Amino acid sequence: MNVIYKTLQSTEKITHSRQLVFSILREIERRDAYTDIALDRALKQTSLITSDRALVTQLVYGIVRRKRTLDTLIDQLGKKSSSQQSRDLRIILYIGLYQLRYLTQIPPSAAVNTAVELAKENRLKKLSGVVNGILRQYIRLTQNKIEPLILPDNPITKLGILSSFPDFMIEMWLEKWGLETTKQLCDWFNQPPLLDIRINTLKSTLEEVEAKLTEANINVVRLKNLPQALRLTGKIGAIQQLPGFKEGWWTVQDSSAQLVGHLLDPQPSEVIIDACAAPGGKTTHIAELMGDQGLIWACDRVPSRLKKLKANAQRLQLKSLQILEGDILELDQFREIADRVLVDAPCSGLGTLHRHPDLRWRQTPDKIEELGILQQQLLDKAASWVKSKGILVYSTCTLTFRENEAVIQQFLASHPHWKIEPPSSNSPTFHWVTASGWIEILPHQQQMDGFFMVKLKKG
Repeated sequence: MNVIYKTLQSTEKITHSRQLVFSILREIERRDAYTDIALDRALKQTSLITSDRALVTQLVYGIVRRKRTLDTLIDQLGKKSSSQQSRDLRIILYIGLYQLRYLTQIPPSAAVNTAVELAKENRLKKLSGVVNGILRQYIRLTQNKIEPLILPDNPITKLGILSSFPDFMIEMWLEKWGLETTKQLCDWFNQPPLLDIRINTLKSTLEEVEAKLTEANINVVRLKNLPQALRLTGKIGAIQQLPGFKEGWWTVQDSSAQLVGHLLDPQPSEVIIDACAAPGGKTTHIAELMGDQGLIWACDRVPSRLKKLKANAQRLQLKSLQILEGDILELDQFREIADRVLVDAPCSGLGTLHRHPDLRWRQTPDKIEELGILQQQLLDKAASWVKSKGILVYSTCTLTFRENEAVIQQFLASHPHWKIEPPSSNSPTFHWVTASGWIEILPHQQQMDGFFMVKLKKG
């Protein structure tokens, strides 16, 4: 990251980058925009070089992740009346404090000076002294080896402030896994996400893609037990410009999501239904695993997401998909026609908090309970589509008992002719099968997104 900072050679360039960060954060605050969407929209309208874009991305995602910690610092360092009188002022303080606390490549003087300039440029000139005072107070404390962040005695709130998560998530994870695992989860989710790709073996090979990416100076790592997966590290640039993307040789998909397709284990000529298919990562993987031979019904109720699925299928040149728009709770034409069904259920997404940092601030216990009820309904409906002796896989990218174990326990209790089925012998090795038979991926242990999945067989 030192290289990134060195490219910002003038105060004007530094301030421009921070102004872009300020504008993106303000859109997130004012319009409740999703972080990835707001960032992507803003970057498309700029001519920043790659390294500057990387720093802007790091700042935006990092500040959204660390919002609770930064808010606590601002409230403790500043007078309450001044620190709360303007959301724009608070955003500027976020930018300055984040650089001081979490980045080592930014000189403290630069972090302070650009924050002060931001205040002046955004109609907060009278409050530029407040910005300067709070940031320099933080620097003085740290130089004197005094921790500026004062934490409460309550262990839940203490970890919530320090790691920047809502108390209910901390409490939920503590109850399920204990303190050490919860700390490790929080640390993992506060790191930038990994980037995995899945090779489309109908169009290329892992070796060919690996060679082309290496020629393009992309660092590539193979992933054990995932025959179609490569992990890209270091400087990557625009995904769409990488070798093989436009040709449909590969697609972006986290390694834990790739495991879902292998657990389903689709076979050529079968009828498969993907009940919640868009935007199509798992759907297209199913088609590849089947050799694009058979019939896959890809269902979703959101037209815009189905457009993405169609675009993905076209780029990967897959022909076995039939796209169907509609609420699966109202689809009655599939009764007992499918050899295998996938329910990759809508969920709280708490296994992907490093990738989607704002989810930690959007989810609530009530929303999780509502999702659990919906997931139960979706699973019950999808079960009616499966033939005798057929397979149903349920998966989520979250880490809550209510959306995972509780859904399966209730399903099995009300469907006695169904049972949990172990992974197929020809699937990649699943090291994470629990004693109960389901698979739970803890991201800090397996170095991939948090996931829950279980294979069910109809009697």
